Amino acid sequence: MAAGTRLFVVYAIASLVPVVALGAVLAQTYKQDAVERGLEHGRAQAAVIEEMVFSPALRGALLTQGLTSAETARLQTATDLAIFHGSVLGLRLRSFDGTVVFSDDGALDGGLPATHPAFARAAAGGTHVTVLDDPVHGPAIRVLQPVVASASGRSVGVLELLLPYDAVDEAVKASTVRIYGGLGVGLGVLYVVLAGISWSVTRRLQGHAAAAVRDALHDSLTGLPNRELFRRRVEEACRQASPSAVALVDLDRFKSVNDTLGHHAGDELLREVARRLTDALRTDDVVARLGGDEFGILLTGTDGPAARRRLEEVRDEVAGEMVLDGVPMSVEASFGVASCPRDGRDVESLLRCADAAMYQGKRSTSGVVLFDPERATPQGPNPLGIQREMRRAIEQDELRLHYQPKIHLMTGATTCVEALVRWQHPERGLLPPGEFLPVVERSGLIGPLTEWVLRRALADCVAWRARGVRWSVAVNVSARNLESEGFADQVARLLAESGLPPASLQLEVTETALAVDTAAAARTLTVLAERGVATSLDDFGVGYASLSHLRSLALTEVKIDRGFVAHVESSDEDREVVRSLIQLAHGLGLTVTAEGVETEEAVTWLQAAGCDNAQGFHFSRPVPWETLAGGTTVPVQAARTPEMAP
Repeated sequence: MAAGTRLFVVYAIASLVPVVALGAVLAQTYKQDAVERGLEHGRAQAAVIEEMVFSPALRGALLTQGLTSAETARLQTATDLAIFHGSVLGLRLRSFDGTVVFSDDGALDGGLPATHPAFARAAAGGTHVTVLDDPVHGPAIRVLQPVVASASGRSVGVLELLLPYDAVDEAVKASTVRIYGGLGVGLGVLYVVLAGISWSVTRRLQGHAAAAVRDALHDSLTGLPNRELFRRRVEEACRQASPSAVALVDLDRFKSVNDTLGHHAGDELLREVARRLTDALRTDDVVARLGGDEFGILLTGTDGPAARRRLEEVRDEVAGEMVLDGVPMSVEASFGVASCPRDGRDVESLLRCADAAMYQGKRSTSGVVLFDPERATPQGPNPLGIQREMRRAIEQDELRLHYQPKIHLMTGATTCVEALVRWQHPERGLLPPGEFLPVVERSGLIGPLTEWVLRRALADCVAWRARGVRWSVAVNVSARNLESEGFADQVARLLAESGLPPASLQLEVTETALAVDTAAAARTLTVLAERGVATSLDDFGVGYASLSHLRSLALTEVKIDRGFVAHVESSDEDREVVRSLIQLAHGLGLTVTAEGVETEEAVTWLQAAGCDNAQGFHFSRPVPWETLAGGTTVPVQAARTPEMAP
């Protein structure tokens, strides 16, 4: 029996009980009403007999003295006819002390004693009516009421009548049958209506439950399976022996569609991509929307090169021209593919490998990339796990800031320190940024992480200035930060909360950030510059910045990448590049900082070349600011490992 039918049966049975109980109560009530009407009829009949027969025949005196022969004869004559026709079964006329002074059969005994409450009530002027089972006449109505003499108008005794109950009983039975019939029909109709309502409600509840289950496992925008259902399907595929492939799909430049045409156009784009992915795959395959502009694909019975060929065809279908808000456009996507069981036998491993392959594809010209263990490290931490733990790290203050000084080459003084984030992991110890930042930068956590770094760096700056140390502080920001419309306001708010002037903060932006959305970065940098915050272009020379960017962006400094600085003391080519970059930056009114300075010879050459500042292991490794403020630095022992910071 289906769950919905079982629920209906239970509801039907449960609703039948109160309906039957209601019918019983109503029937009993109606029956009692019929009996009461019969008793009322007996009371009225007794009143007529008393008024028409006994009252005219009695003297005004009390009955304690008995009746005269004339009175007895009149009563006998007046009552014989009623007794004969059966309208009266029996009667007694009694004095107030209970003595029978007249009866229909001539008996002067029997009847209720004078002490009985019913007799006492009649003697006091009331009337008592009841139904009883008389030993002679069977069921009868007994009426006791006072007798009023017509001559005096006073109560002179008590009249006790036995009236036939058969007619009343028949009327009660007939009324009961009619009532039961009417109640049965009415309650039956009510029950049918309730049953219909319960069936409808049951079906609706079942439908709502099914819809709730579907909504819990499907994306509301596209109707595709969501991340949870996709994981279940991948788990099922992993338990089977046949090969399969898991692909993660990320749309390129989806944010620009939202920014340019609005979120409604972005939603329409996602629905269209979902339709094209579904149409391009077999019915046995699974397409899911995992969140944002990321989709997942499960190819059953296919892996390796065959899966890549199929997905290349799918990618071509997705890239076909579409029109959004009257604007023709094409959408490109990056596909990362992991095979089961070659790359993993569980969901986490396959998703991690597919994610790594997808970002390999974003850095290459190929849109569909199979996971290659030689190019990635799938055994590393799970990106989803890192995101989850990073949320906890921010909330529980597990992050640390180390600082590396920026040295003014002409004076040798520290003018600024760069904040570099570390993670004091409760199990893995102190982690460098390379262990977690690549994952964080691809997630929504880069915003909270950057806010944490800014807040802590400004708080540390307040602390060292309280000691009389006048350094400014530099904080690295990512492309996602620059794309956020409220980022400049956030920086201004944090500065105001710290009480520091805007000149005490410098933001460092990598060239790769400019390549993501130059227009958005330019707007944010302009607002920051207007508010007095200095900005520096980090890793200059190896990224995507052009001369037009240097001329148009609101920058105050460029930092020459360590790849050019590391060998200036021995490489003529590097010296020419660095010298040209210094002259170019100075010509645009920008200061220059050389990164990765490791030797005294490099310092000497940079001073001669006119470089403004230098930074590197030759001066200090990244350390807590208290160590720098105490004058302690770490001597250079080996070439510096590139630092990463948000």
